[in-house]
Amino acid sequence: MASQTFWSRQTIKDFTALASAFQPDIVHVHNTFPLISPSVYWASAQLKLPVVQTLHNFRLHCPQAMYLREGSVCEDCLGKVPWRGALRGCYRDSKVQSAVLAGMVTVHRALGTWQNKITRYIALNEFCKNKFVEGGLPAERIVVKPNFVDFATPLERQREGFLFVGRLSTEKGLDVLAAALRKVAAGTVKVAGTGPEERLLTNAPGLTAMGSLSMDRVRHEMSSAMALLLPSIWYENFPRTLVEAFACGLPVIASRIGALAELVTHGKTGLLFETGNADGLAEMMRWALDNPEAMRTMGRNARTQYEAEFTAEINYQQLMKIYESAIAEIKAVA
Repeated sequence: MASQTFWSRQTIKDFTALASAFQPDIVHVHNTFPLISPSVYWASAQLKLPVVQTLHNFRLHCPQAMYLREGSVCEDCLGKVPWRGALRGCYRDSKVQSAVLAGMVTVHRALGTWQNKITRYIALNEFCKNKFVEGGLPAERIVVKPNFVDFATPLERQREGFLFVGRLSTEKGLDVLAAALRKVAAGTVKVAGTGPEERLLTNAPGLTAMGSLSMDRVRHEMSSAMALLLPSIWYENFPRTLVEAFACGLPVIASRIGALAELVTHGKTGLLFETGNADGLAEMMRWALDNPEAMRTMGRNARTQYEAEFTAEINYQQLMKIYESAIAEIKAVA
């Protein structure tokens, strides 16, 4: 598995056969880790195929992929050889696995894979684009294209209570949410999701655990709540729950961190609080409860922003422009 992570001969064989049969115009990669490996980029280059890579996390610079260590943002490997991440076992608390990952990143940095074998990178927002550039990716090859969902206009419903949707894990700020609930005297929070940190929400006042929900059920809950809670403590790239909330006319109460501070406009499409501050989250929740009409207005603003920026049609047009640009570049040098 370690050798496959660095360079997969099987990927080259399989990909070359698929490309020969299918004759693609472009290759769009989302994730090569661990077993596809960066060899897929070289196989594409050998066939003179343009490559688009969507950057869903920070793994090309950080073995842990989230710039998060011991519950806090950590940028020790940003723009550097990620040996610290290997020594600390940042990936799955394993020094061996972290060393393999850090080695793969470093070797392909030396080989010029990230600089020369990828025609276009897609970052999900400006904050993340700037982080990738700071980490060494070529700015001229990075374009911004957000996530999207294809939701119809939501029905007007009576809205009440708060909603959390996501994996119940440390980076999602579960401890912040639990502490905030103990400070808010009124209001209920429905929690949709499962994960390793479920225990943090055990016996939290006003909380209803709903477990894993279908997409239709999530949409129903988003159309009935007064605000989505996003207390994340890491640099979220672009959580789908945020664009889903906007599509449902649901304002978002989020941590003032990374892209969340860019995506949520305080007082217009939601409310922001200082990252990791349970008192701040509780204060925003109390304000929302005291100002339901203002929250409704923010929800309408969120839906308007969704219609202007995050629909399937708009996203398709953006993606086609990226593809056309990448194809034209490769043809020009072929």
